[in-house]
Amino acid sequence: MTKRTAAKHKIDRRMGENIWGRPKSPVNRREYGPGQHGQRRKAKLSDFGVQLRAKQKLKGYYGDLTEKQFRRIFAEAERLRGDTGEKLVGLLESRLDAIVYRAKFVQTIFAARQFVNHGHVKVNGKKVNIPSFRVKVGDIIQVREKSKQLATVLESMSLPERDVPEYLKIDNSKMMVEYVRVPELGDIPYPVMMEPNLVVEFYSKN
Repeated sequence: MTKRTAAKHKIDRRMGENIWGRPKSPVNRREYGPGQHGQRRKAKLSDFGVQLRAKQKLKGYYGDLTEKQFRRIFAEAERLRGDTGEKLVGLLESRLDAIVYRAKFVQTIFAARQFVNHGHVKVNGKKVNIPSFRVKVGDIIQVREKSKQLATVLESMSLPERDVPEYLKIDNSKMMVEYVRVPELGDIPYPVMMEPNLVVEFYSKN
C-alpha cells in the first residue's frame, strides 16, 4: 500500500465514515478507528469535539489541506457577503484540483493535486500547475493534449462511480470542462454529510 493510499484510509477510519465514497474504503469493512485503541467504545463528543470533527472531515475531503491553508480559505469566506458556510464550500470547490477531480479527469482529490502539479492541466489555454489556483466562473479547464492518453485519465473517465455535478459543463470528447457557477452546499455531491455551519462555529469560538 502506498503512503498516499494509507493516508486516505487513515482519514476514513479516523472519521468513521467513507468520506469520498470509495468502494475500497476500509470503513466498508470495519468502522472503528486506526491504531491499537481503535476498537474502544467511542465517548460522546462535546460540542467542541463535534465542531472539530466537522472541520477535520471537510479539510480532509479536499486532500487533507493544512490547517494554515484551510484557515486562510475560511478567513476569505468570512469576508464575503452571505452565509459563511456556503461561501466556504464554494471557495473549496473553486480550487483547480477540486474541479479536476469533479470532472473525473482523475480518480481522487489526492491524484488531482498531483495531476495539476505535474503540468497536465490548462486553464483558458494556459498551463497551470498550482492545485490551489482559484478558478473563476466561465473559465475553461482542460487536459493538455499530450496527457489525454494517460491510462489513469482514460480509466477515471470511464468509471461509473461518480457523476459530474451540474455546476460544471463537461465535454468528455475534448476532456474539457467549463466552470458554470459557484455551487451551493446542496449542489455538491458529498458522499457523506458535510456541516460547514459547524466549521463556522468552531472558528468563531477558537
